Amino acid sequence: MRWGGPLLLAAGLALGGSIAAGTMARGAEPAAVSDAAVMDGIPRTLSEYGFFADLTAHIPKAGVTPYRLNTPLYSDGAAKLRFAYIPDGKQAVADGEGLLKLPVGTALIKTFAFGEGADRRLIETRVLLHREDGWLALPYKWNDAQTEARLALAGGRVPVTTPEGRQISYRIPNKNQCKECHGLAGEVVPIGPKARNLSAVWLEDFVAAGRLNEIPEGHDQLPLWENWAAADAGKAARAYLDVNCAHCHRPKATASNSGLDLRWEQSAEELFGVNKRPVAAGRGSGGLEFDIVPGSPDQSILVHRMRSEEAGVAMPELGKATIDNDGVLAVERWIAEMTAGS
Repeated sequence: MRWGGPLLLAAGLALGGSIAAGTMARGAEPAAVSDAAVMDGIPRTLSEYGFFADLTAHIPKAGVTPYRLNTPLYSDGAAKLRFAYIPDGKQAVADGEGLLKLPVGTALIKTFAFGEGADRRLIETRVLLHREDGWLALPYKWNDAQTEARLALAGGRVPVTTPEGRQISYRIPNKNQCKECHGLAGEVVPIGPKARNLSAVWLEDFVAAGRLNEIPEGHDQLPLWENWAAADAGKAARAYLDVNCAHCHRPKATASNSGLDLRWEQSAEELFGVNKRPVAAGRGSGGLEFDIVPGSPDQSILVHRMRSEEAGVAMPELGKATIDNDGVLAVERWIAEMTAGS
């Protein structure tokens, strides 16, 4: 398998700081990924799955593939280490620009980390397991020694320092809160690995490795977030809203009653907020009338809520405690460039 730039970045993030952190969780791990743990029961520790040859360093075993997203979800500036496991003999199926069709037995693993180098700390690892009866989301909290992550069904709080230097109480979601973002039509579904948000190089490698049947149509459309300021304003903002907001603001999702559909593929301007009055924003509206007012980000509810850290006003409601300044700037730029007749 060729390791393209995105793949190398993911691996680099996985390695960054962890070796210096020292302790490795070896010895108790199985020789290969435990399909039994993926498919049955509620494993109490991350090591029970056997996803990693070196748990702390996040060095994956065969069949566990690191990946990154072109435009990632913002989580208070946390670095994300993402991996996909597909068992031997099974294969994902291309399904257009949307989510890959991942077979039963798949696991999606995402670790959140703060800090750099020797100061990097793994905070939590979220695991999505595709079982016979659907997807199961489980959160695991890392210990202070960085040797193990233990099941945290009730979630938790961890003091962290964000990349901007702020001290915050980072919230690990509980098992039910996972459903708020991953819920669609009453089912739990993945929300990250959409073909449009995966690089062409990574998809080519995934096909070459036999993990995917073919390159999906409509792949690799979303811009690389680190280049958002140079990207087309509409593409950068729509990609940001698709990744950070559309898992709730879409038909059949938890915020579908808002009437707001922020998916990338939604082309009807009123449905993604242009000159749309809110259904029930309450004080979250800030006294403003429309979700998006073309040419006027300061008069747009969407921007008002993104700029806020106040509970009941701030959006997204879950998964962050701080304002994503780059995200706000991207959406402001997009709205400012809209003409009044949009």
